[in-house]
Amino acid sequence: MNAYDREFWELLDKMFAKYDIEIDRPKGSPHPKYPDYIYPLDYGFLKGTVSSDGAGIDVWVGGSDQKRVNGIISSVDFVKGDSEIKILYACTDQEIELIYQEHNHTSGMKGILTLRKE
Repeated sequence: MNAYDREFWELLDKMFAKYDIEIDRPKGSPHPKYPDYIYPLDYGFLKGTVSSDGAGIDVWVGGSDQKRVNGIISSVDFVKGDSEIKILYACTDQEIELIYQEHNHTSGMKGILTLRKE
């Protein structure tokens, strides 16, 4: 479908080499606006970047020893009225499945998963 898939992932790798990850919502912490929601993994952003919401590019950080981008979740949030990508970094297969489920467990938010194939 896309002849430039490898270049896409390599460019994301360069972003992670250039910008630091800041974890502002550690695993086990409650969401600041929705305290019933507890983050199942570390969640943060790439410092110095900008996403569609004006904040840094969102990142889910897993516990894999392989420190690289695994995939992205493209999400649509009806409640917030936005759409974003969330980058999955250093995630195990189980963590990837968990994050995918997190983005699809309510009727107001849905996400699609794009995995790195290489």
